[in-house]
Amino acid sequence: MASFGHSARRLLGAAAALPILLFSHPTIRLSDYRSDGPTVDPSLVVLLVVDQMRPDYLTRFDDDYEGGFRWLVDHGVVYLHARQDHALTQTAPGHSTLLSGRPPASTGIISNSRGVPDRLAPLIGSTRTGASPRRYRGSSLFDWMLAKDPATRVLSVSRKDRGAILPVGRAGEDVYWYGYNGTFTTSTWYADSLPDWLEAWNARRGVARLAGKRWDLLLPESRYPERDDYAFENGGRSVTFPHALPRDSAGLAGAIIDSPWMDSLVLDLALEGMRQLQLGRRTLPDLLVVSLSATDAIGHDYGPDSREIHDQLVRLDRWLGRFLDSLSTVVPRERTIFALSSDHGTPSIPDYIREVEQRQAGRYSDRTTVRRLRDELETRWRATFEFTSEYGLLSADVNALAARGIDVDSLSEAIAAELVALPEIKAAYTPRTLAAAPVSDRYAELWRRHLPEDHGWLVVTVLEPTFIWSSGSGANHGRPEDADIEVPLVLVAPGHEPARHQRPVRVTSLGPTLAALIGAVPTEPVESPLAEIAEAPK
Repeated sequence: MASFGHSARRLLGAAAALPILLFSHPTIRLSDYRSDGPTVDPSLVVLLVVDQMRPDYLTRFDDDYEGGFRWLVDHGVVYLHARQDHALTQTAPGHSTLLSGRPPASTGIISNSRGVPDRLAPLIGSTRTGASPRRYRGSSLFDWMLAKDPATRVLSVSRKDRGAILPVGRAGEDVYWYGYNGTFTTSTWYADSLPDWLEAWNARRGVARLAGKRWDLLLPESRYPERDDYAFENGGRSVTFPHALPRDSAGLAGAIIDSPWMDSLVLDLALEGMRQLQLGRRTLPDLLVVSLSATDAIGHDYGPDSREIHDQLVRLDRWLGRFLDSLSTVVPRERTIFALSSDHGTPSIPDYIREVEQRQAGRYSDRTTVRRLRDELETRWRATFEFTSEYGLLSADVNALAARGIDVDSLSEAIAAELVALPEIKAAYTPRTLAAAPVSDRYAELWRRHLPEDHGWLVVTVLEPTFIWSSGSGANHGRPEDADIEVPLVLVAPGHEPARHQRPVRVTSLGPTLAALIGAVPTEPVESPLAEIAEAPK
């Protein structure tokens, strides 16, 4: 891909292979899609993704918001029960759904490790593992915009490679993320060198200037009801305010991702990039995607019930406010559509549930079971079978197993029976039992929405609701439970009055809704748009 120019990459993005699975939940057929209905006249569509944002973050801290969250909630159509409606709720699968209109079973992005890592697409100026959208299947909103207007531009930025890459699918455009060396970069999937404007932005040494920076409370301490000295937070290290970034460059380059300031850097980069690329200056709309990851890092370390997460969201509110104000000086708000959502939520830290809520909770890892299974079979057959376990998904090369005479169905049933007998496991499915499970089985439905038909697997399991997939400390998401699945969804579109809805909606509705607003037509079957927004403005 490195040798292709922008025009060739656009063609490749628009012609990405159609997904191999058309899922069973309500979709719209292409013949039913109306592009001639009521639309607004925007020149820019902005998607803001707050990684690991729970819906209650909008309500719990509402009195402390006065910036970006305040403006978006006060001017937007707000859904407090949007759902990342699939089973393995990690960052990569969630980002793949945001603008595609399809679940992971269709996008093919089923986990972080099976998301964007790609050694064939090394990073520019960084030794981190390469990344690309090579595994992504099908199209996304940007492809539908290109089909309508070949001059459409996109900029997508994030701290995470998967956060920047997956919302725009396979498009080979301006996509940038943090290289863990103090600078932002991209991979050779997208370019052979960084653009001059990004080189200049990196030269400002924004990360280096934060050496030794102290993170203290932004508001008076009385505004924070959360206790600040739980020993189980952050692995028992630096559990109380203030927190300080390292002064040495090597330590700072890694530690910055766990601080609120990473979000401010990403927002500044997004603003500079959209100015340099002149997004939103045309009659037809361009696309800007900004995925903000500090909430995820701080949530993992300190948990969703911490003083740290409260302060992080207040700081992000202020930075978002400044970002939106600056953006409006380039593209007027009346010509901009804004969307805010997330890739997943998160449950509380198990220690918090036990200590504060006085309920049973814990962590579980099936690594021992998987390691034993791998050792037994590979020693017996002197071959590798690609056994991996990820948050309840036990994958394997089932064709290689079958070729050696192993009865894969019997093997799956034996493993499932062993796992479901454990006190931490609530349910286990084999390919045969998952296919036969009724629609009323919500866990089975979520796994069916997650797994592509051609993915080789033996067993999927579901933990008891107060257990998480983890062998360490802190909070972790990834389960098919409401705490992990529910996220906020906010849309601000010219002509649409503010409203708040309690009904559950799927995040996969977001891309088709944005497409309906700008008159773009999805190029494959997708989720239906949100009727309250896709219909005529009042």
